Amino acid sequence: MFWKFDLNNTSHIDQLLDREGVTLRELMEEEDVLQECKAQNRKLLLFLSKDHCMQELVTLITEEPPADLEEKTRFKFPNIACELLTSDVALINDKLGGDESLLEKLYHFLEQEPPLNPLLASFFSKTIGNLIARKTDQVISFLRKKHNFISLVLNHIDASAMMDLLLRLISCVEPAPLRMEVLNWLNEERLIQRLTELMHTGRDEERQSNASQTLCDIIRLSRDQANQLSEVTEPDPLLAVLESQENVAELLKNMFEGERTEASVVNGTQVLLTLLESRRSGLEGLMDLYSQGCERSYTVNSSILCAIEPHLKDFQQLLLNPPTRSAILTTVGVLEQPLGSARLHVARLVASLLQTCDLSICQEICRLNTMDLLLDLFFKYSWNNFLHLQVELCVASILNHSAHADLQNPGLQNHEERPATGTGSQAEEGTPGQNSTSDPLFQHCRLVQRILDAWEENDKNQAEGGRRRGNMGHLTRIANTVVQNLEKGLAHSQMNDLIKELPEDCRGRWESFVGETLRETNRRNTVDLVSTHNLHSSSEDDDMESPFPNDLSIQQAFSDYQIQQMTANFVDQFGFNDEEFSEHDENINAAFDRIAEINFNIDADDHSANAAAFEACCKERIQQFDDCEEEEDIWDEKEINYATQIKSRSRYSTWMICLRKYNLLTKKRVEILSFRPLTFIIIIIFLFFFFAAAGSGSVTGAWEGSPGQKAPLVASDSSSSGGSDSEEDPGEHKTVEHFVKK
Repeated sequence: MFWKFDLNNTSHIDQLLDREGVTLRELMEEEDVLQECKAQNRKLLLFLSKDHCMQELVTLITEEPPADLEEKTRFKFPNIACELLTSDVALINDKLGGDESLLEKLYHFLEQEPPLNPLLASFFSKTIGNLIARKTDQVISFLRKKHNFISLVLNHIDASAMMDLLLRLISCVEPAPLRMEVLNWLNEERLIQRLTELMHTGRDEERQSNASQTLCDIIRLSRDQANQLSEVTEPDPLLAVLESQENVAELLKNMFEGERTEASVVNGTQVLLTLLESRRSGLEGLMDLYSQGCERSYTVNSSILCAIEPHLKDFQQLLLNPPTRSAILTTVGVLEQPLGSARLHVARLVASLLQTCDLSICQEICRLNTMDLLLDLFFKYSWNNFLHLQVELCVASILNHSAHADLQNPGLQNHEERPATGTGSQAEEGTPGQNSTSDPLFQHCRLVQRILDAWEENDKNQAEGGRRRGNMGHLTRIANTVVQNLEKGLAHSQMNDLIKELPEDCRGRWESFVGETLRETNRRNTVDLVSTHNLHSSSEDDDMESPFPNDLSIQQAFSDYQIQQMTANFVDQFGFNDEEFSEHDENINAAFDRIAEINFNIDADDHSANAAAFEACCKERIQQFDDCEEEEDIWDEKEINYATQIKSRSRYSTWMICLRKYNLLTKKRVEILSFRPLTFIIIIIFLFFFFAAAGSGSVTGAWEGSPGQKAPLVASDSSSSGGSDSEEDPGEHKTVEHFVKK
């Protein structure tokens, strides 16, 4: 019981504070100093808020500890000091935020030469960030007086803690008018332009990476806050600069000026991807693209696209001549020329640009034959699924965009009507005279022939004992996308004309592939995924007649299959939610409410002898509580012997023996919906309490009306208990055994 323990122990810290000459270090040696501080220990807070203590705490988090200390204890006191200063106690916040000498001591940390100690930098950033959130007016006013604050922070941007500090200024300032003042101040300090300058190829890679991440986070934070604000406010100045054509052009210039390193390409492309972000990526975005095409395409600031379009040729060049990388050993062998992060990010950028459904961008990508290069990489790097997904998205976007463009621009005849953005020689490399952006995909890129060749090569390789290629799953979905657009797409007639223009042998191979190979693959995939989750419905019957079932239902089945561990169907959860168990203290029937939901479907002959015996057993009458010969006092202490326990257990044990015997003899399947271990245990407990209501005497059976036949007792045989119960008639055990065997 809780009252057996002494919960009124006085903290040792109070005893220390009562002593003369106690030091801050002595208090910080105590394990519960932080807990006492957060618990608003008045004596401790008054001591910590003294001038000399606050000065010492700030010194601990801003000055390097002596190097001769042991490494495991060197940053012990700085860490405790940071936790005390950021414990969100009003008295400490008021003292630290209201004392300009303490703020000056903190600010002096930024004036050190780089690099900063990363651990101390994190302590400093956490402390300043807490003050920005709690003492906003005082801290912002102090920082705005420091004209070199932004310069010092960017000078130490190689420490990720400085990136966190900038984000605190953008996201943690309230109310909205004050936040707008801070944003205007940061914009006046040219924060975005300075971060963009750090993306130059000649900069340190760590600084480039942190600057890129900061820009990406600013974009997301600004957009999220703009969406969350219900009242109409002026636009975010930082986001406006980020999305401006001038700033995007400067970013691209810094990426491609001088030596093109992989770090500069990757970091710069990440910013571009964030600017183009639709907030729907991966499988979710792919399903949305398949099901609704370009109707759900997201709006992108046209200035971003205008700035990117002239540099598409530079990204094309990266696909042809990426930054050099050394060979790497993979699980499938040595890769002499790895794909690299640069080319993967270019593929991601092309996919994002195509999903915008901007006609000018799509035409330029087709003119440069970028898809031809991506398909080459798709088949060359057959084990890079990151690349495969991006190429798949590109193909789906082009096919959907063709229909969209034809509907929006019925008068468009060829690409030559649009002024070329490149040189004359570059224009000659394109494919003029095509009717839509999908034409090069079928004609110049030879998508159909590549699908057929790759599939046949994979079948041959597997027949010879080789393994299935890693891109076959994505190739299957690409093939399904092509067929779906041929059958149901908005531009299916135009695409069918393109198929008819293929060589006769290729056309025959394609028809055979669609009618046999792809049909069988889809059937097998659908059976494996859809039937597992019982997703068949009458509304899908029409789709199942086609060799290409509803891709959305297949992908939904696959998604459900992947996330089954998060659903109530997973065996570890046994069909129950965590909340159901938390209600037991208030409602003892909570666990038994679900029993009514269980569906017992016993497929057996109702006229069989076993069925009659089982029905009789189920109809057995139970004594009511009122029928007990003498009422027991539940609070009386009484001896519980082994025989008593055997009696109570026997009532449900024989029932379970009957159930098992009946199931084995009839050889029928008992189908129980959601009949899992926990449900089974709950049923047993329910039966136990159900029979316990009958008391310890014999139970009147269903055979009372049958002369000469003894009503069976619900009891266990002697073999199960290791001996017989002297209080019970051995003949009754025989009757039970006879009933069970029967």
